Amino acid sequence: MSKARFPKAVRNKAASIVGRRARLVVEMILEKGFVTTEDLKDRGYNHPPRAIKDVTDQGLPLVRSWAKGRDGRKMGSYTFGDLKSIRNDRVGGRLAFSKDFKDRLVASHGSRCAICSARLDARYLQVDHRTPYEMAGDSDTRNPEAYIPLCGSCNRAKSWSCEHCHNWLVVKAASICKACY
Repeated sequence: MSKARFPKAVRNKAASIVGRRARLVVEMILEKGFVTTEDLKDRGYNHPPRAIKDVTDQGLPLVRSWAKGRDGRKMGSYTFGDLKSIRNDRVGGRLAFSKDFKDRLVASHGSRCAICSARLDARYLQVDHRTPYEMAGDSDTRNPEAYIPLCGSCNRAKSWSCEHCHNWLVVKAASICKACY
């Protein structure tokens, strides 16, 4: 499949995607019409879902289908999604947090996980969006109130519960998320 076969809106959004992993995904889809987890592993990415998420975090929707890999096992195959789902408010994807920002956030919480209150060394705490990135994008990184320090276990549990929430799946209102964490 050639670039010309994708609508202009998809090609324009694809051109704005930054970051090595995300660019690779987009370029492979533009070239072949799809990319598989096997293609990404062949290119050195041992965690293909992260590369896929890098693209969707920048506002370009992808659709997953299933294909059979060389070894006969099922694998994900991705192509561009619905034009109406393109988000032009997501430029550049997620922000990387500076060490200084993380240190200030951890200090403001007393080096404790904001959910389970476990006291941990800063290196074991992760900066997480109080309102999920999927709902509100990156908030102002100068405002530590928009983020919370979490231990890895609580971060995964929060992600799972947010991703299975009716608001996340159907309503998509950031104001509802603000009431949770």
